[in-house]
Amino acid sequence: MRIPTTLIATCLIAAPAIAQQQDIVAAVDDDYSAHLEALFLDFHQNPELSFLETRTATAMARELRAIDGIDVTEKVGGTGVVGVMRNGDGPVLLMRADMDGLPLKEDSGLHYAATTKQVDRDGAVKPVMHACGHDVHITALVGAARQLGRRRDQWKGTIVFVVQPAEERIAGARAMLADGLYTRFPKPDYAIGFHVTTAYPAGKIGLDPGVALSSANSVDITIPGVGAHGASPHLGKDPILMGAEIVMALQTLVSRTISPLKPGVVTVGSFQAGNKHNIIPDNAVLQLSLRADEEETRRKLLDGIRRIAVNVGRMNGMPEDRLPQVTIGPESTPVTYNDPDLTERVRGALAAALGKDVLIYQPRDWMGSEDFAYFIQRDLKVPGAFFWVGGTPQSEFEAAKNGGPPVRPHHSPLFRVDAKASVTRGTQAMAVAALDLLRK
Repeated sequence: MRIPTTLIATCLIAAPAIAQQQDIVAAVDDDYSAHLEALFLDFHQNPELSFLETRTATAMARELRAIDGIDVTEKVGGTGVVGVMRNGDGPVLLMRADMDGLPLKEDSGLHYAATTKQVDRDGAVKPVMHACGHDVHITALVGAARQLGRRRDQWKGTIVFVVQPAEERIAGARAMLADGLYTRFPKPDYAIGFHVTTAYPAGKIGLDPGVALSSANSVDITIPGVGAHGASPHLGKDPILMGAEIVMALQTLVSRTISPLKPGVVTVGSFQAGNKHNIIPDNAVLQLSLRADEEETRRKLLDGIRRIAVNVGRMNGMPEDRLPQVTIGPESTPVTYNDPDLTERVRGALAAALGKDVLIYQPRDWMGSEDFAYFIQRDLKVPGAFFWVGGTPQSEFEAAKNGGPPVRPHHSPLFRVDAKASVTRGTQAMAVAALDLLRK
């Protein structure tokens, strides 16, 4: 059989590239011991709340500046940091890591657990911990930048390293874009990012085309009422009753207005009203979280929330100027969509460099969200790939399966991951993807 010369040429180019990528595994392991481990421990023990990540941002700027050829700009979108590494003509790749912690007191059992407290933007003193693994993300971004700085002969183009604040408030990405991320700095041709997860075995990677994460909206419903004595409810208009009717009616939104083949979630997370047994209050407040995988579903659910809230007020005899009010909160994000072509290319690079068995598939069984979505909105024409890096040792899955404690969840005081496996795999994956997308 005659092999086409174009295929021979492709193989001759690809073979050295794969070999170069594969030696990253050993190089990253060495760098973890020499540098990244201490950096991770420092980040983990000194977490900071959203938009207050000044210490973390300063450390990230210092780490990026220490790499030859990276121009660093601080205070982008608040506490955000942008590092630009130019290496000749070629595509522009954005690599993002988020850096904020959560207002939780760590109870992970780790010997390096955080004991930090911080004054939040509301003026309250709160405990802080990295309960979602953002310390892994920023350490891995530094690790990938160090590898790419040492391998400038293997790629050409521009890399924009984005250290993003306030992911937990779903606000940091928008703030950086509003502050000129795509105008003050090179606009990317591709954008990649990852999230460590306790749902995957340590070292495994999940990356699939299409919807990676759902859209999210925070919604507040303010319900006016007419206060009265609990012994004479007929003299008032009970906002607690109206709130309960709204909560129950909301449960029909997904089941009766959305196709059963299109996922959607409406969760009532807070119901605040009254302060005494025998007093009917004059208002109530509901706080909702809405999730969807399609914009049409999102719009229908938002319209349905408004319709239910307003008409419950009418049903209870409230005047038109005192009907329940629905407010869409700022903590909202669109769907995170993995571009199919980019995803398949990155998957191929990861499989070639790290082994095919590193990639696993687990069907989505939740509707989490991420503001990485703002960097890859379709109107911006920036294809993106967002992947998962496993952080839970296989032994913990086996223990849970045999009746032991469940795997520790995100956003919990108990949260923890295998630091070395998570940081090194995240570093390797980001560097491998970059080398492939920017290869000469």
